[in-house]
Amino acid sequence: MNAFPTLETEKFVLRRLQRKDAPDLFHYFSSDLYTKFDGMESLTKVEQAEDLIRIFDERFNNEKGLKWGITMNNEDRVIGTCGFENWKKSDFKAEIGYGLSPEHWNKGIMTEVLNEVIKYGFEKLGLNRIEAMVTPDNVGSKVLLEKCGFKEEGYLRDYFFEKSSFVDIVIYSLLKKEFNGK
Repeated sequence: MNAFPTLETEKFVLRRLQRKDAPDLFHYFSSDLYTKFDGMESLTKVEQAEDLIRIFDERFNNEKGLKWGITMNNEDRVIGTCGFENWKKSDFKAEIGYGLSPEHWNKGIMTEVLNEVIKYGFEKLGLNRIEAMVTPDNVGSKVLLEKCGFKEEGYLRDYFFEKSSFVDIVIYSLLKKEFNGK
């Protein structure tokens, strides 16, 4: 890919993150409520959000990932992110990752966004498999994935070491042949 794609849904614009978005990312990445399920420590400085944006850019430039900033159609303020990580072109698969500022949870936003990103992955990136990994107690994320057609594949014990402890993971997947493009 040469140019970073912009996606639009009925209510949202998904665009490349820019340095000016760091305060928006910091707003929710500094919240313990948000990072409880994210696997990382809460940010303490805006510069850390700038570093995240640089990491997302590096992954895109190296064709290892693609992370969009989520904005509302009428407002250019980032309220979340969604995209692909661990993109393995040779295996036609990637892991999907997403997050939304807590004040926007449970409003159907991520369902709309996730379906558009999944569609892009299958139709434009040539993916055959999209994976998602969530902690067992992240019920909201599990419900979202199932609503978007993902199937639970298994429970991975002590899969990550995060925040000074081992963490179990539930892995989900969606295959291209299963996606109905809603």
